[in-house]
Amino acid sequence: MTAIEEVFARCRAEKRAAFIPFIMAGDPGLEATPRLMEALVAGGADIIELGVPFSDPMADGPVNQAAANRALAAGTHLGDILRMVARHRDRLDVPIVLFTYYNPIHAIGLDRFAEQAAASGLDGVLCVDLPPEEAEGEYLGALRERGLDTIFLLAPTSTKDRVRIVDGASTGFVYYVSRTGVTGEQAKLPSALKKAVKRLRKKLSQPLVVGFGVSTRTQVREIGKVADGVVVGSALVRLIEEYGGADDLPQRLEALVRELTGRPAGARAEG
Repeated sequence: MTAIEEVFARCRAEKRAAFIPFIMAGDPGLEATPRLMEALVAGGADIIELGVPFSDPMADGPVNQAAANRALAAGTHLGDILRMVARHRDRLDVPIVLFTYYNPIHAIGLDRFAEQAAASGLDGVLCVDLPPEEAEGEYLGALRERGLDTIFLLAPTSTKDRVRIVDGASTGFVYYVSRTGVTGEQAKLPSALKKAVKRLRKKLSQPLVVGFGVSTRTQVREIGKVADGVVVGSALVRLIEEYGGADDLPQRLEALVRELTGRPAGARAEG
């Protein structure tokens, strides 16, 4: 059982959904990212989704695009991120999933990336612009040979065939995009979301995680009733943008995660 599988098994036993926060590596600077990751864990993260900055982030909304631009301006590259994770991995007791586009992987080279990712202590990779059909063979082989979970996306528009293909290519979990479009906060969840998630879970062999547009405690709680996990990104990234230069940014980030999960200090396992 992989570390990600263990998280979902534990959360099922505790009758709650896993909480998965997203931040952009290198925002506001790569030296700050380890402290922010520790703050996510202290606040109640079950898995961390760590973004790789990319110059053309087509799946991301304005908040995450701005974060990617700040990280790139600070000189952050994929190799730097992997080395940073390796240096600090022992201080983080939750799985780390890399959220990336394929271009940075291609620039390093697939085999080299897989070796470095595994050696750094990463647990899984979500490559948002790589469809499972193109991942078959070299990509899946390179990552799985090194014990890395391979995570793919489903959307409200996904067909039955697409659901089957994504479920077969995914390990760890399947990521369901709550809406068509890009990442970003929204005032209300789509009216059909809960019904769609319930229906989809019955068709999957992997845990189902919901993200894109989730930003409040109420939304986290509502999605957590029907999904195996919930991702929150833009609300956290917006806080980092607002308080990026503040000494108390980690404390603010931890407090926001606690607010989203509803977990008081010292009670990470409570849903």
